[in-house]
Amino acid sequence: MILTAEDLLAISQMIDERLKPIESDIKVIKNEQKIMKNDLRAVKDEVKTVRAEVKILKNELQRVKLFQENIIMPRLNEIEACYTSTYDRYKEHADRMERTYDDVAVLKQVVTSHSEKLQRAGIA
Repeated sequence: MILTAEDLLAISQMIDERLKPIESDIKVIKNEQKIMKNDLRAVKDEVKTVRAEVKILKNELQRVKLFQENIIMPRLNEIEACYTSTYDRYKEHADRMERTYDDVAVLKQVVTSHSEKLQRAGIA
């Protein structure tokens, strides 16, 4: 079977008609691809920014850790030791304080009694 020029033209037109939607779809896909590339570039830029900020934060965190280790913790340990030793001294002598309060109360009574006796005797 031999195709004539008209047949070939008709076939060409049919192929063109069927290819037009595909070409249109390809254009849409290419545009979407460009948009996605731009979005990807923006995401990459943001990731670079975030990485730089994370690096800064890591450096700051390291400085904070060193400050805590070298300045804050030794001072806290010193404060704790001071309070602990003071607590231990008070704890050891707490019973003596109770006795001292009792002794002072007795002394008050004795002094009051003696003062009264001296006043009655006319000495004071």
